[in-house]
Amino acid sequence: MVDDVGVNSGVTQRPPVIFLMGPTASGKTDLAIELCKKLPCDIISVDSSQVYRGMDVGTAKPDPGVLRETPHRLIDICDPGRAYSVGEFLGDARREIDQISTAGRIPLLAGGTMLYFKALREGLADLPPANEKIRGEIEQQAVDKGWPFVHALLAKVDPEGAATIHPNHSQRIARAFEVYRVSGLPLTQLIQQQLQKGCGVVPLEKDYRIVQLALIPSERAALHKRIEQRFDLMLNQGFVDEVRALRQRGDLTANLPAVRAVGYRQIWAYLDGECTYNEMCARGVAATRQLAKRQLTWLRGWNDLHRLALDFTQDGGVDNTGKILSQALEILQSSPIYKDVAG
Repeated sequence: MVDDVGVNSGVTQRPPVIFLMGPTASGKTDLAIELCKKLPCDIISVDSSQVYRGMDVGTAKPDPGVLRETPHRLIDICDPGRAYSVGEFLGDARREIDQISTAGRIPLLAGGTMLYFKALREGLADLPPANEKIRGEIEQQAVDKGWPFVHALLAKVDPEGAATIHPNHSQRIARAFEVYRVSGLPLTQLIQQQLQKGCGVVPLEKDYRIVQLALIPSERAALHKRIEQRFDLMLNQGFVDEVRALRQRGDLTANLPAVRAVGYRQIWAYLDGECTYNEMCARGVAATRQLAKRQLTWLRGWNDLHRLALDFTQDGGVDNTGKILSQALEILQSSPIYKDVAG
């Protein structure tokens, strides 16, 4: 039930939105589905890889039965042959949020793409469009000398922005350097200038009241084991065949954002004969662990975040599912959103 900030109350206060974040393999989807059983929520996926069609196993999309019972918006909306930008996500997500809220329900945004969450919450400047020629030049530099080299070039022109990007995070490095090459201004400076002028996407929190939840593993080693187990499960479910089918299309390359997704780029390299099967497995697990580390780094400094401690069992399951659900409901109940979450 929704109180005076509820979407059905007819008052002018901001309607509610729930953010559910966490590292990869932390069980965000499972918790989101359980919350939907207790609350009038509709799920919006916040995942930069689940937007792509034909990428199901490696992105851990919910299976068709789950999606029929609990639909997820912003899944399977983009062909992997093109890039899906942050700006596109903001437009798509805002449309879905407004529709859900207008229908008298609560948007529940669940996923692990922290940049998307940050841009939603804080807004995003109107940035230059992609420039294929410049992007190609940047990517060729990376092929010749590596992404840490390109990261060092970025640090010379935008030290503040480079400090927030891992030296191997190819997509963010390429976009930041591309914006500088196109505009002549560092990305951080351009964003700040445009937001001060009121340009770009308006922060969601100006129109909605956001409650932010995050699943945080109690032990990093347990999360690493769960990541390894899940990668093995994906391989058993046909992950290699999924990537092989993408390659057989003939129009996809290893430089596309979809193919650079964790797991996909390692299997693509294996199918190219660049490594053995065992090396691919090790690289895929390592890359997934690095992704989880970056996600946790984002969350470490996140403001107004309610952290839910996550414990895992020996077989990789969540040991305290019921407790986490109860904690999440208690947090929501004590927030200025709900009078009663029991109904």
